[in-house]
Amino acid sequence: MSDRVTVLVTVTGADKPGVTSVLMAVLSRHGVELLNVEQVVIRGKLTLGVLVKAQGRSEAVEALQDELEEAMHTLGFNVDVEFGGDSSVIKDPSTHTIVVLGRPVTARAFAAVARELATLGINIDLIRGIADYPVTGLELRVTVPQDQLTDVDLHTAMAQVAVDEPVDIAVEHSSLDRRAKRLIVFDVDSTLIQGEVIEMLADRAGAREQVAAITEAAMRGELDFAESLHQRVATLAGLPESVLDEVADELVLTPGARTTIRTLRRLGYSCGVVSGGFRQVIDPLAHELALDFVAANVLEIVDGKLTGRVIGEVVDRPGKAKALRQFAYEAGVPLAQTVAVGDGANDIDMLSAAGLGVAFNAKPALRKVADASVSQPYLDVVLFILGITRAEIEAADAVDGGVRRVNIPDN
Repeated sequence: MSDRVTVLVTVTGADKPGVTSVLMAVLSRHGVELLNVEQVVIRGKLTLGVLVKAQGRSEAVEALQDELEEAMHTLGFNVDVEFGGDSSVIKDPSTHTIVVLGRPVTARAFAAVARELATLGINIDLIRGIADYPVTGLELRVTVPQDQLTDVDLHTAMAQVAVDEPVDIAVEHSSLDRRAKRLIVFDVDSTLIQGEVIEMLADRAGAREQVAAITEAAMRGELDFAESLHQRVATLAGLPESVLDEVADELVLTPGARTTIRTLRRLGYSCGVVSGGFRQVIDPLAHELALDFVAANVLEIVDGKLTGRVIGEVVDRPGKAKALRQFAYEAGVPLAQTVAVGDGANDIDMLSAAGLGVAFNAKPALRKVADASVSQPYLDVVLFILGITRAEIEAADAVDGGVRRVNIPDN
């Protein structure tokens, strides 16, 4: 053997304190040079790999292997020692990150993901679990052969798997931009909150079914939003101003909304809402959540009654994108570092303008243009798409007073 040889040491067994210490003590006695160390623990089972350069003389190699085996077996661990091979440890970073979400993620669904990636010639560099609540989340780092595939090819393939299997799949570039997001903007109705404010108001006027039908057509992109807004608001004419406070008190946040806002604020995000709904109803909620930005329509009130009209510039599909850009300007954040989350066709321009657009339980028109689509009813799955793990969320919550998990019935 040559003067120096590459050695890969792989240790496996039940995880316990002191394993790394004993291993390194053996390696230090043989004067090795550390090249790389990687470790993973799954349900208490440890796999620890250490790549080193060691003396290449045959007697030195045999002595190193014998001492490693004796030390690890004494601890009840298996050890595999492999000599030779490539000594390079710094490789090009993965090109893309794929997040798979489901309740549950079945072996069949994950096999479909892996099979499709293999068919495309895409290598999986790393797999890690990022969530076990309220959904299972798995993150894959992959390398796409740039001279053979486009981003569209990958997105199309993963979108088809998501259609065929009961999972959500988000695909993003594995660049610094993924970890540099600084502003997030949410749609309100059926995204940050459950239900539609305009329908709750229309219920007081006996026009809920009529308004719901118009809303549904607008969210599908079949009606101009501004036109549909005026039609719906007209049904509210004559209602007392007090109904706005009543509806504001009845708003129900989407599960995971508080966790999402709380976690993002800890990370230094600016948070805002852009809504085709109404400031008079949304403002109390925005104040409660300590949001930085709010854009919404304003209902006209005369002599304590709604007139059935809105005043000022309408926050419609182009208006939502305009609000996102204004928020980004005020926060000093480039658009590439923004995230937009919505569910309807009137969110298309906003999601397209954002650095990352997330369709949340969205209509088909929005899903087609979004960077990521989720069909889970929990808003905190957005955090997993951003690369934040459940363990990190709950560790921060524990510092601030405790972790609370609500029992979710199995599907």
